Amino acid sequence: MNKKNILGIVGIFVLIIIVALTVMLNKDKEIDTIKIYATVLSTTEETLTVQDTNNVIYTFYKENLEIASGDYVVIEYSGILEDGRLIQQGNIIDYDVIEHKKDVNGMPEDYDDDGIFSDYYVLAYNKLKEMSLDEKIGQILLVRYPDSNAEEILKKYKFGGYLFFEKDFKNKTKDQVINMMNGLNKVANIPILTAVDEEGGRVVRVSSNPNLAKEKFKSPKELYDEGGLNLIKQDTIEKSKLLKSLGINLNLAPVVDVSTDPKDYMYNRTIGENSSITSDYARTVISASKGTGVSYTLKHFPGYGNNADTHTGTSVDTRLYTDIQKNDLPPFQAGIAAGAEAILVSHNVVNSIDQNNPASLSSSIHNLLRDELSYTGIIMTDDISMDALDEIDNTTVKAILAGNDLIITTDYEKSISEIKKAIEEETISEETLNKLVFRVLAWKYYKGLMLETK
Repeated sequence: MNKKNILGIVGIFVLIIIVALTVMLNKDKEIDTIKIYATVLSTTEETLTVQDTNNVIYTFYKENLEIASGDYVVIEYSGILEDGRLIQQGNIIDYDVIEHKKDVNGMPEDYDDDGIFSDYYVLAYNKLKEMSLDEKIGQILLVRYPDSNAEEILKKYKFGGYLFFEKDFKNKTKDQVINMMNGLNKVANIPILTAVDEEGGRVVRVSSNPNLAKEKFKSPKELYDEGGLNLIKQDTIEKSKLLKSLGINLNLAPVVDVSTDPKDYMYNRTIGENSSITSDYARTVISASKGTGVSYTLKHFPGYGNNADTHTGTSVDTRLYTDIQKNDLPPFQAGIAAGAEAILVSHNVVNSIDQNNPASLSSSIHNLLRDELSYTGIIMTDDISMDALDEIDNTTVKAILAGNDLIITTDYEKSISEIKKAIEEETISEETLNKLVFRVLAWKYYKGLMLETK
């Protein structure tokens, strides 16, 4: 047999092997399916959006599926699930609407994610069952403190909490602030979150008033340059003591955005150091805050970078995802590992993750937190009344469907109206709302704000 014939036979043999392998691989693809247990968040004529038992959100194309918002379903799916993809590319092969499995306490098993507040889940669920729809809607709103009639408004709308600014403390004495906080909680059927941005440096809502503090709290960079992480730890403890003494239980700080360029908009609010030192900073503040009675909030996820001010308009982050992953996520990971209870999401449009939505309204951004970073605490928006969201309709509902637990808003009547309309039109379900309220209540029990034991 000559050399040419031998090569021909070998070529045919190789071709047969390739064809056989291709058939086998395609066959595997056809039978390789995944089962997803999830709650339906919303449906449209073309899509179905669900949240699985790990709180990861997926959107699928659908055809003639008789599924409604709030249904608990098991979906048989063919394809690869990608939590960063806006719409999955595989196919729903089959589905079934099923009953929630309940634990011994009657709580749906999918509520239990073994998260940071899980010791209080039963208490939270029992409380949830007693609440009206209006009470539930109010609980997921952190509302900017109004200029007048704050107690009457709170009594009517039953907000989860108030966010206070510098003007709300101006010229007040300590006793006046304490009376203000006590008056609010007297009319609240559920103890409220009392929140401020007391970052230090440029942003000092409380210590800007000399009646409340001897001097303004210094910026993270000033503290670090003067005394390193030890001084930052001491500052966190002192800050927490002051806030706690005034009746404030939530600080929307620290800023753990990484910025080393003084030209960056966010630079003066950061520690001004690299990702590694910023991670140490995040870990230090969260660790030092534990046991003080004041919760701290990592912000602004997934990292502000060198982006423009979203208070005044849209800001687009054009960095590569690998850069964000390497540079911006580690401080959040460090804070989560230290026990962070809350994370605030920015309004930046992060092109490498979701170029169609601001981070605060993006399920892909929230999936990154829940899935890749294994975060189980509270996710909250930045104020949805900021100019960055001005051109977007129905922002409150979009924020809920993206995966936020708590919505910061100034226009609370608009937010309440949007949620009620969405529930009436079955754009979202009361079951979706229940899950958010459940986590907020569990957090309040964890914080010691709610003391019921039954």
